[in-house]
Amino acid sequence: MKLPGNRRVRILSRVYRSLLICLVFMALVIIAGTVYGKFFRAVHQQHEQPVNPGNTGNGQIFTGIGQIRVSTGDPQPGTVILFVSFIYDPEDKAFSEELVLRTRDFREIISNYIGSFSTTELQQISEDTHKSELLRRFNAVLRLGKIETLYFIDFMIV
Repeated sequence: MKLPGNRRVRILSRVYRSLLICLVFMALVIIAGTVYGKFFRAVHQQHEQPVNPGNTGNGQIFTGIGQIRVSTGDPQPGTVILFVSFIYDPEDKAFSEELVLRTRDFREIISNYIGSFSTTELQQISEDTHKSELLRRFNAVLRLGKIETLYFIDFMIV
């Protein structure tokens, strides 16, 4: 079954118009979404408050140590889940590089320190005592700068 020439042209013309309308509609949706996204992000960033522990000034939070799981020194060992962070000055490139290079040392310090306690001892000692001892040990291995304060994002004894 063959369609006459004029009818076939009209059908193809309608298909092309429909496709063109769909294309224009999709382009408008993409453009509108992009404009809305740019505007919404700019407004959102103006009202967003930084989620930093304490007053960081120009510092950034170093989270390169990551989450650590350490077994306690009990005969039936428990597990301590610890995530340590601290604030450092990213403008001090030498110190920033030293922090990255010392990440393995920091993890080992945490493992040795936490692993030397039983679960009961860890619960009896205050979190501030653990922070100050880890801070002292971290600063003992650093040569190009010092860490002011440690923060425990996670400190769970399981």
